[in-house]
Amino acid sequence: MLRRLAGSLAEPRPRRRPPLPSSTRAAGFLTRQRPAMRLLWSRAPGLPSLWRFPSARAGGNRIETPLHTRNTSRPAGLAVWIATFFGVGYCPVAPGTAGAAAGLVLYAALSGLSPMLYLLTCVALVFLGIWAAEEFSRQSGIHDDGRIVIDEVAGQLLSLLPLVFLNRRGSIPLVVTGFVLFRVLDVWKPGPVRWLERNLSGGAGVVMDDVLAGVFAAAALGAIAWKWQA
Repeated sequence: MLRRLAGSLAEPRPRRRPPLPSSTRAAGFLTRQRPAMRLLWSRAPGLPSLWRFPSARAGGNRIETPLHTRNTSRPAGLAVWIATFFGVGYCPVAPGTAGAAAGLVLYAALSGLSPMLYLLTCVALVFLGIWAAEEFSRQSGIHDDGRIVIDEVAGQLLSLLPLVFLNRRGSIPLVVTGFVLFRVLDVWKPGPVRWLERNLSGGAGVVMDDVLAGVFAAAALGAIAWKWQA
C-alpha cells in the first residue's frame, strides 16, 4: 500500500490549461451553438487578431483566424499622387468612375490645345501612368490596385480625342456620350481589352487595357460626331 501511494505521488500531475478570455469563450460558445454565427464571425472584416475563437471541429483546441483580411498599406511618393490622380483614387465609392470624371475635368483644361499637342499630351500621360502604376503596385503589393485611376484618366482623355480633331470640343452631349462609351467599354472589356488586362504585366497591364478601351470609345464617338456634323 505504501509502495502504491509513493508511486502515485511520483507521477506528474497534468497541468491545467489557463482559462480563455471571456470574449474568446463567448465567441466559441456562439459559434458552436450556431454554425451560421461561426461563418459570420470568421468572415467579419476588420476583427483584430485577438478575437479568435476555438474551433468546434477540433474540440476547442485549435485557434482559427478570420478568413477576411484587408490590405491597409498606404503607399507614398510622387508616383502615388500620379497613380491616384491627386487622391481621386481614394474615393470610397466607384473610384474608376471618379477617375473617368476627373478625366473630364482634365479634358476641359486641355481641350484648347491643338489636336497634335492634345494627342502628344495623351501619349505622355499614358507612359507616365504606366510608371506610376508600376511603382504604386510595387509599394502596395497589389497588381491593378483599385486606388489606381490614372488609367481611367488617360483612357477618358483618349476617348474624347475626336472632338478635338473635329473641332467639337464644347459639345456637352458628345462629351457625355464619350464618357458613357468609355465607361461601358472599360467595364465590359471586349476581347482585345480583356486580353491586354490578362496578358500584360506590371504597370502596362494596369494601364493599357483602359487605353485600348479609350481608343475603341474614340472610334465610336468619332463616328457619332461625324454623322451628327453631317
